[in-house]
Amino acid sequence: MFTVTVVFLLVGEALSSRDTCPSGAFTTRGECCKQCQPGEGMVKPCGATQTVCEPCLDSETFSENFSHKDKCLPCTQCSELMRMLTPCTDANDALCVCDYGFFLNQLSGRCEACTVCPVGQGVQVPCNFERDTVCEKCEDDTYSDQDTSFDPCLPCTVCDQPEMEVKSCTPVSDAVCQVVSYTEKLLPDNPTESVTTTDPGQKRLHGLSDNLIPIYTSILAAVLLGLVAFIIFKRWNSCKQNKQANNRACSANPSQTPSPEGEKLHSDSGISVDSQSLQDGQGPPHTVVKIDGGSALSLPLHTREEVEKLLNRTNEGEESAANEETDWCSLAGLLGYKEEHIANFKQEERPIQALLSHWASQDSANIDTLCTALKKINREDIAQSIIVKPTATSAV
Repeated sequence: MFTVTVVFLLVGEALSSRDTCPSGAFTTRGECCKQCQPGEGMVKPCGATQTVCEPCLDSETFSENFSHKDKCLPCTQCSELMRMLTPCTDANDALCVCDYGFFLNQLSGRCEACTVCPVGQGVQVPCNFERDTVCEKCEDDTYSDQDTSFDPCLPCTVCDQPEMEVKSCTPVSDAVCQVVSYTEKLLPDNPTESVTTTDPGQKRLHGLSDNLIPIYTSILAAVLLGLVAFIIFKRWNSCKQNKQANNRACSANPSQTPSPEGEKLHSDSGISVDSQSLQDGQGPPHTVVKIDGGSALSLPLHTREEVEKLLNRTNEGEESAANEETDWCSLAGLLGYKEEHIANFKQEERPIQALLSHWASQDSANIDTLCTALKKINREDIAQSIIVKPTATSAV
């Protein structure tokens, strides 16, 4: 009886010790073995001494449970058709799932390609790593005109006025809308049947379309004739204005002849040049170029030569290569040229002439812009010498 009692006491003591010791293991001295927490692994087991734990390396090793004997385990590497859904940490392993465009087949346990819905069907439930695509047939004014793993059935287009539906919507194609002209509405859908039919109404409509062709041709011919007449009138008017300008120049100074450059500008593009002599002592000669009553928009040759001559001369009247290059390079910059363009002009034998000739060929070139740029580089002397007067005058 005493022996049985002792056995029960020992068993009860062991059970109570297990309840108070989570690991259920003890050192040789009877101490409860310490458990390593999640994120830690055992590096020295419990025995003669207590358990020794060590932190796991984030993204490399992990430990998910409390344990006095589990070491840190290496993280799972997602490969082939798998991708990482959640990364590996010190307390959790990486979670790998099937890559995009694939799903996990529960029967085979492998990643398989998502089903592609054929033409005439759309996606009802899209594919993801857990399930395959679910397709549905396109009905009730919907369509799908291409194979897809993502797009649902699309609603058919509804034609609005003034468009008409020339092709109906089907499960595999959208409706086609088109603006139909009045003559197309009058014409029958089948020309062959319209020729063989004996219905007087259809013959009348066919005859109407034939009668419209000469009308369209007449309108087009009238427009072309009007355009030709307008061009002839403009040329005649330009010649008349040029002749009147020459007559005024001759009456003011019989020895003065029209500028050949002005005649060329007029004959080429309808731009007229009015020329007449200035009174003696009133200043240097000027040329005004007008476009049918407009403002001065061109840069005459003699003006470019005048600017080149004055830019080659310093304010003190002495030749100075440094000042000359500084002036015309600054002028080029204000006229919109970049360093590489200025460097190209410097390679020319007469860089200033090359600059002004190139700039004068642009549509935006005009006397006012040139004068403004000259004033900004403190060459008002040049600007004053080429300023265009309000009255159109010229001296050659």
